[in-house]
Amino acid sequence: MIIEERAYHIKGLDYIIRSAKPEDAATMSEVRLQIDGETENLDRRRGEAFLEPEAFEQLIRNDSEKETNLFLVAETANQIVGFSRCEGSPLSRLAHKVEFGVGVLRDYWGHGIGKHLLEQSISWSDATGIQKMTLNVLETNVNAIELYKKAGFEIEGVLKRDRLLADGNYYNTIVMGRFRV
Repeated sequence: MIIEERAYHIKGLDYIIRSAKPEDAATMSEVRLQIDGETENLDRRRGEAFLEPEAFEQLIRNDSEKETNLFLVAETANQIVGFSRCEGSPLSRLAHKVEFGVGVLRDYWGHGIGKHLLEQSISWSDATGIQKMTLNVLETNVNAIELYKKAGFEIEGVLKRDRLLADGNYYNTIVMGRFRV
């Protein structure tokens, strides 16, 4: 699905949130790789499940055409600095919901980019009749958990000892959901 572009000015940073385009594929491949290496809050370590630009291009094209998928990017000064994705299911029993994921380059944390990607995704979800958004978040990512709660998500469960991080310890994953209002 494609949405209208929106502009933001937060803490001295101008950026836009827009739908991803096929020509973003090479940059998205690099940005995702960088984000994966900057935080342990995501599922992947740097280089794991790497997507070549061609794979990103196909993903963007597919998401643009599917009514239950949304791929957004945050861009400042013609540079992609974050992204989010909502992915629906083709299965009829799961067609009422989408799974949300987000990533922002560390240098751009604190400018509301993740929050605005989430808000745009929620707005799209509600407008298209999606009944539920789900996400998984690492228990130590307290800021994200609070952001999701403020946006109407609730904790639905905990996956215990779900992720092994670089410190050698296992951490829980919090499963959250938001129902259409």
